[in-house]
Amino acid sequence: MTGSDFGAGRMPWIWFAVAAVAVLGLPLVARTDTPALLAIWCLFALSLGLMWGYAGILSFGHAAYYGLGAYTFAVASFNIPDTTVPLLLAIAVPAVVAAVIGAMMFYGRISDVYLGVITLVVTLILNRFMNATAGDAYRIGNARLGGFNGMPAFPTLNVPGDPAAAIYGDGLYYVIAVSLLLAYLLARWILTSDFGRILIGIRENEQRMELLGYNVPAYKTAIFTISAGMAGLAGCFFANYAEIVTPGVFSLGQTAEVLIWVIVGGLGTLIGPILGAVVLGVLKLELGRQQLIDNSLVLGAILILVVLFIPNGFVPFFMQWRRRLARMQAQRRRVGGVRRRRLAMPDAEA
Repeated sequence: MTGSDFGAGRMPWIWFAVAAVAVLGLPLVARTDTPALLAIWCLFALSLGLMWGYAGILSFGHAAYYGLGAYTFAVASFNIPDTTVPLLLAIAVPAVVAAVIGAMMFYGRISDVYLGVITLVVTLILNRFMNATAGDAYRIGNARLGGFNGMPAFPTLNVPGDPAAAIYGDGLYYVIAVSLLLAYLLARWILTSDFGRILIGIRENEQRMELLGYNVPAYKTAIFTISAGMAGLAGCFFANYAEIVTPGVFSLGQTAEVLIWVIVGGLGTLIGPILGAVVLGVLKLELGRQQLIDNSLVLGAILILVVLFIPNGFVPFFMQWRRRLARMQAQRRRVGGVRRRRLAMPDAEA
């Protein structure tokens, strides 16, 4: 394992098994409306955390692929009765768009600052364009884009091969939860492969990796594409959860939120962005029930405090604290052993 979420060895898989049982068993004890939304946000945060934390690529416009996934599914489901194909298109279209944009940026040797600006501009363009698509002129087959009103009442996910068997409620939650678990396993597999190790090498020293003969732009384009596909899948699930898609999926707020989730949870881990999305997502939902405090102000304050006092995020901070505690305990055991041996020495001599 290249990135150690909870240390090395078997412990991460034990935690994964516990988490999987808890996630999949949740519908037996609670409603799944809010957990389904949180799982969608977790998948979205994981997609950015994988790219940013392990390849060092910061995208200020990751919401572009999240929104493309949502709109692609909505448009395709209006035109294709069986939503299996729209689901696959919701992954493929953002991935292809990201591959084109990524190839232009990485082979063009765009610096990190301009890369962030370009990705942000792409999101703003999509947001502006989708807001201006009101009227019958903006139609793709049977789908009207709807402008700022969005696209409601599109066919949602169904059982493959049976368009009449819609997936909703607990069924939709299970689809989202299983997809999140599989995405986590995919990310783990990527990081344990040669591809993942090369990505980490690029993050640490891009120039050295180029001198070693690796095609750095190709690797960066590949992870950029994979990350966009995961974000597109999250957007597809959000469209099915909300049953409406609006230009808000391309908003600056959506872009800022996923960045905050990843930063607060912790870069360089896979579990960090997921936990950040869960904790801050719950906080966002709770703050949305009152009118006294603005949600954006609270998230901004949390981000500032984390950057100032826990710059690596909560999960890396916890990991460092646990390692420090383990070293202290090991040192105490060694000191205790030395003392016991010294106390036993006179008896042995007698």
